[in-house]
Amino acid sequence: MASTFPEFSSETSLPPRERLAAEQVAALYRTVMPSAIGAMLFAVMLALIIHHLGYLNAMAGFRWVIYIATCVGSQVVLCLLYKHSSPSISRWSFWAMWFTATSLAEGIGWGWASINLATGGGAEIMCLTAIGTAGVAAGSIQASSHYLPAFLTLFLPATIPYAVVSFMSDDAVQFAFAPIALFFIVVVGALGVMANLSFRRGVRLRIMVEELAVDLRHQKEIAEEANRAKSSFLAAASHDLRQPIHALSLFVGALREVPVSPGTERLIEQIDASANAMDRLFTALLDISKLDAGVVPVDRRPFLISQVLDRVCRDYTAEAADKGLTLSCVPCRVTVDSDPTLVERIVRNLVSNAVRYTDGGKIVVGCRRRGPFIAIQVWDTGRGISSDQQARVFKEYYQVGNPERDREKGLGLGLAIVRRLTDLLECPLTLSSEPGRGSCFEVSIAQTNRVASPLEVFVNERHGMFSTGFVVVIDDEQAIREGMLDLLTQWGYEVLVAGSADEAIERLSTRTTRPDLLVCDLRLREDENGIEAIGRLRSEYNENIPAMLITGDTAASRLQEAQASGLLLLHKPVSNSKLRAAITRLITTGSDRQLIPDTKT
Repeated sequence: MASTFPEFSSETSLPPRERLAAEQVAALYRTVMPSAIGAMLFAVMLALIIHHLGYLNAMAGFRWVIYIATCVGSQVVLCLLYKHSSPSISRWSFWAMWFTATSLAEGIGWGWASINLATGGGAEIMCLTAIGTAGVAAGSIQASSHYLPAFLTLFLPATIPYAVVSFMSDDAVQFAFAPIALFFIVVVGALGVMANLSFRRGVRLRIMVEELAVDLRHQKEIAEEANRAKSSFLAAASHDLRQPIHALSLFVGALREVPVSPGTERLIEQIDASANAMDRLFTALLDISKLDAGVVPVDRRPFLISQVLDRVCRDYTAEAADKGLTLSCVPCRVTVDSDPTLVERIVRNLVSNAVRYTDGGKIVVGCRRRGPFIAIQVWDTGRGISSDQQARVFKEYYQVGNPERDREKGLGLGLAIVRRLTDLLECPLTLSSEPGRGSCFEVSIAQTNRVASPLEVFVNERHGMFSTGFVVVIDDEQAIREGMLDLLTQWGYEVLVAGSADEAIERLSTRTTRPDLLVCDLRLREDENGIEAIGRLRSEYNENIPAMLITGDTAASRLQEAQASGLLLLHKPVSNSKLRAAITRLITTGSDRQLIPDTKT
């Protein structure tokens, strides 16, 4: 029965006191029906016993049983109505009033029976009826003590009449029962009140817990909304800022193809260095967005871990030497099973972090066997990290010892990216560190007995073969269109630029040559996107023209949409070498697959 009655939610508008009363009434209706039916059956049995002993007036006994049955029946009807009415808690007083009234009527009936049901039987028969009445009254503790008025209106009228009559009786036996009856009233009544207090304390505690849960849920929603707002802001800011940086990179690439004086060449180098610095910062933000969006694919295969460690250490040796550090790599000939590109990004971030935060001494990169795993370790003799900060260094934008947010010390995203990548690859990441004595980052990767196949490299950025062809560029930014036109023309391509798919189709209608490649921005004006634009141009020629997307967007939904399209996706600002390699790959093979890994960190 208990599960069929409604319980009140914590998200109600009632004041706490009324909420408490409503909870008591709800508990009363959940538990009283079995006790009420049992009381009615006991009344019938008591009447039959007294009648069998010959001390019951048949008509009086019959009327009393009908009276008790009516009271019990009223309670049963109330319970059924309460069950099926889906009552609002604002009506708790209505249901409480009617049940209390039926309890009072029932209590009066039992009180009358204790002194008037048996006639002519003397004190012994009166004690029999009194004991029966006392049993019903005691049973009301379990049934109705949740709501104190309902308990008292049944218990007191049922027990007090016999105690009063006993005190006034001339019969010695009955008079002797008077103090016992009084003691019973006090003890059982106190138990009922204590049961009520215990129930109320439990309800208050539950209400407090529910209110705390609601408050915590509200605070969580506020925090999640703030996080979404932050992510939306970063995505919008990243997209808007990437556009001019990408255009700047294109113009710098075009300038490199123009003969200039040595002084101008130095300026171009400085501009290029600044653009590359901004590129690294935006790439870190993009990595976080891509990992959070779940669009980073994992290409597991066997490879020699030494290839990754040697390459990373070789790339950072000069930077370490400039700081007076010794960077060494311990040889390891073990083959592991994971994604070599993502593992390299992990190791690069760890080594870069070690070089940045080590002021003197050495950095050692190597591996240790851990059963079926290989633990890649990056040791340094740097500043170290206190135990209370070790968990925080893997959070976004947190940096130890950089309260002034010095840009030369990075954004504080390197270790956050490492944490996400190790979670993606299911590689345990641990940190051991002591302030003033250095740190050790450890990443565990599964070993494999399979033979590593040689990695094929498509383009060598310095000595590769390059292609020619007709390229259509669609971008809503005028500066980017001009930059792409100048750069691709310098590289020997025939180029057509447009701000939308409609403009591209209109301008292509006067040409007989089919484009060899479509380069399209992901987000265009008037809710148009690059995926749709590429689809329209392919439909115009009824051919699957090679195409790629370029975007400055970091919003998770857009990244997932681009990933689902299957098109090659490059992220602004795109380095000239990478752009040229991608164009060459698509034109020469006609494949849309992204075979040029993004290893920027």
